[in-house]
Amino acid sequence: MILIHCPYCDETLPEAEFTYAGEAHVVRPDPSVSDETWRDFLYIRSNPKGPHAERWRHAHGCGRYFNAIRDTVSDRVLTTYKAGESKPVLPGDVK
Repeated sequence: MILIHCPYCDETLPEAEFTYAGEAHVVRPDPSVSDETWRDFLYIRSNPKGPHAERWRHAHGCGRYFNAIRDTVSDRVLTTYKAGESKPVLPGDVK
């Protein structure tokens, strides 16, 4: 079972309380971009081995979206942070 901490409610709850909302920090391109750029925005996502920034929604709680760093190897949530905040620097990140 994955445990996720909601940074708004300040509670750590099972994954069933939340809804996955995709990769975090994906920037929507300008509408005048090429078809290939638009395709990449819609469908191409990173799939790293290790820490990965994701968006989640506390569906059965406050209903707010937030970001989480989840290790894709261990399936453990390393940290969570409010939407709009910068991605935190984790041990081992290259600066």
